Amino acid sequence: MNHWQGKWALITGASAGIGTAIARELAAGGTNLVLTARRRDRLAGLAAELSAKHNIRTLACVADLAQPLGPQEIFSFTESKNIAIDLLVNNAGFGAYGEFQKARLDRLIEMTQVNVTAVVHMTHLYLPGMIARGGGDILIVASTAAFQPVPYISAYAATKAFDLHFAEGIAEEVRQHGVRVCALCPGSTATEFFQVAGQRNHTRRSPETAEKVAHVGLAALAAGKTSVVSGFANWIGAEAVRAVPRRMVARITGGMFRPEKMN
Repeated sequence: MNHWQGKWALITGASAGIGTAIARELAAGGTNLVLTARRRDRLAGLAAELSAKHNIRTLACVADLAQPLGPQEIFSFTESKNIAIDLLVNNAGFGAYGEFQKARLDRLIEMTQVNVTAVVHMTHLYLPGMIARGGGDILIVASTAAFQPVPYISAYAATKAFDLHFAEGIAEEVRQHGVRVCALCPGSTATEFFQVAGQRNHTRRSPETAEKVAHVGLAALAAGKTSVVSGFANWIGAEAVRAVPRRMVARITGGMFRPEKMN
């Protein structure tokens, strides 16, 4: 990932999973990093490790993107350090599994705030600077759930559909300004996602590693792609739903994701 060598990248949700993997790969390529998440101890440890190992500059900014002021706090932090962000990685996000009417409303609203509103807010804050400088990159982590309705994670899948369409639309808008935008769509990945969502893995395939997903996303962004699905089998699945009526897709995925106690 030498494309960003010597430049500054900002990664949300950097304390675990795909966010940490992206940070490690960028650091190995010589990118300076602003790492943001809620967990101060993890951020501090990762920042110190990557700075010492790769001789780069790292900064940790503790922020909660579930709070409406979270994005502005991050932006104010980088502005106070006089740092121009050349690569924005909108990675922070989480899911909520189960019957919609039984889910905690505050949890659903927080998920929408992190997965959708914060992505829009962060992009709106950092994009003008990229346009003014004549270049920059934005990676938005979506999901293979973005390609179809998924009962029992209905709200999560809808947020990721937004992320995918938002990324692809913005990519066309800003292409003339030298800014690249790409949506990364992972399938099942070995992260804390299922634990946080309270969800079992619903595929028989082995989950991809966070490191592999991170590499696919960064490589696609560097190549100028506006979206990428990590994993050939996941790509086949995403393409296959185009040929099936949407109502049938919802029934199929509903059968796959139905909670065991309901079967």
